[in-house]
Amino acid sequence: MQLDNKLDNRLDNQLENQQRLDKWLWAARFFKTRPLAAQAISGGKVHLNGERVKPSRNIKAGDQLQITRGQFEFKIIVEALNKHRRPAAEAQALYTEDEQSMQKRKELAQSLKILNANMPHSEKRPSKKQRRQIVKFKRVED
Repeated sequence: MQLDNKLDNRLDNQLENQQRLDKWLWAARFFKTRPLAAQAISGGKVHLNGERVKPSRNIKAGDQLQITRGQFEFKIIVEALNKHRRPAAEAQALYTEDEQSMQKRKELAQSLKILNANMPHSEKRPSKKQRRQIVKFKRVED
């Protein structure tokens, strides 16, 4: 009986120090919902210690994660676990991000901002006359 209690206590301690990857990504606010986190993990957008894993994989403090969201890539180290989704300030305390990763993201964001600034965009929808001109122009090319 005592052996069973010791084994149960040991298992409880191990489970407290581990958490599902999809739940941690959701709690750390990398994804809005757990299904989105699970979908990203299954799609190969999240790597744990350099390996592709499943959403149910348990993580612990000290693990390295590489997360790709759109064009941005995060390289982080898990510092703490949190079972519940907390405010953003608390969620940022759950991990530390690599300096190179942060710098790359800032440079990419800046280049995308410059690229989008040079792209033409209209303030409103085309009028009926403009739509007719667009259709006429497209038909001439065909």
